[in-house]
Amino acid sequence: MIKGINALGLLAALAMAASSSSALADNQANHPIEYAIPSELATEALLLDITETGGRLVAVGEYGHILYSDDQGESWAQAENVPTRITLTAVGFANEQVGWAVGHDAIILRTSDGGTTWQRQYIDPVLEGEIDPLTGDVPTDRTLLTLYVFDESHALALGAFSQALETFDGGVTWQERELVVPEVSDDPYYFPEQYHLNGAFTGPDGSIFVAAEFGVVYRSLDGGVTYDELQTPYEGSFWGGISLNGSVLVFGMRGNVWRSDDLGESWYEIDSDTNQSLGGATALPDGTIVIAGLGGAVTYSYDGGESFTSVIRPSRRGLADAAPGVDGRVVVIGEDGIDYMPARAEDYVPESL
Repeated sequence: MIKGINALGLLAALAMAASSSSALADNQANHPIEYAIPSELATEALLLDITETGGRLVAVGEYGHILYSDDQGESWAQAENVPTRITLTAVGFANEQVGWAVGHDAIILRTSDGGTTWQRQYIDPVLEGEIDPLTGDVPTDRTLLTLYVFDESHALALGAFSQALETFDGGVTWQERELVVPEVSDDPYYFPEQYHLNGAFTGPDGSIFVAAEFGVVYRSLDGGVTYDELQTPYEGSFWGGISLNGSVLVFGMRGNVWRSDDLGESWYEIDSDTNQSLGGATALPDGTIVIAGLGGAVTYSYDGGESFTSVIRPSRRGLADAAPGVDGRVVVIGEDGIDYMPARAEDYVPESL
C-alpha cells in the first residue's frame, strides 16, 4: 500500500515491482547463496529478535542463525537450510506457517513451514560497491531492522535511513516506498530526514506504530495505506514498542519509556526504573510486561505499564528481546544467545537461573 495511493501511483508501484523482480534475479546470480552453518553453539551466539507463532518460538541472530522451540523454550533446534550467513535482526509471521525474517544487507527470507526451512527472496542490490539498479544510488547502509506482517501476501520491511521495502504478492517482488512523503523544497541543500525505523508493532484498534529516532513515532490508522509522523516530547531514539489495554508504550535509549493513551496524539513519560537502553518487550499471560535491554537490564510492570521494577543481571550482557517461556519463566535473548528470567523481578536469583 503506497502513501497517497492513486491511479498513477499504483502504476508506478507496479513498474517498480517489475523492475525490482528483474534486478533481484540478476542480483541472486551475482551473489550466490551461502547457507548458515549448523552449530551446537547457536543457542549461545548473538540473537536479536524472538516471536511466537502457533505455539512455536522462533529467534533470529548473527551468522544467519534461526532457532525454534516447540516446548516454550525448554529445548531448541536450529532451522534447516537457512540461505544466508548474514546477521538477521527481525522475524514475524502471518500465521502458523508463513513468515519472514530480515537483516543486514537488506536480506529478506521467507518460510512456509513455521520456520523449519527458509528461502531467500531479496538481498541488497548494492553489495560490494554496485550501483542500485532501481535508483542509481549507492546507499550508506541497507540494514533492515524491523518487520510488520499484514498477511500471507503483504509484509513491510523497515530499516536504517528510512528504508522501507513492501510486498503484496508474498515476497515474489519487493518495492521501495516512503512512509511519509518528504517536503518539496527549492533549497538545493535541503535533505529530508531519514530516521532509522527500529521497531514496528500493532497498536490498539488495528493501528500500526513504528518506533524511530529523535523521538519520532510513525502511526497508521488505515491498515498501512498512509502513515503520520508523530513527534514525542523525547528527542532520543526509540527502539521498540508494545500495545496494552488500549494504550501504547514506546521505549529506547537510556531507559526511556513513553506512553500514549490516545493513539499517539499525546505522550507522557513512565519511570522504567533503569537508565539502561531498552530493546524488546513481551506481555505475559497474566498481563505482566517485561522489557529487556542493554547492560543486563530487565524491567517488569505489573500495573499495565504505569510503573516498573527492574533488575540488572550480574553479567551485564546486553539483551535484545523477551518472550513467554515454559513454567512461567521468561525467555530472554541477546549477546549470550538464549537465557531465562523469572516472571517477577523479586524472584530473580542469579545463582539459580
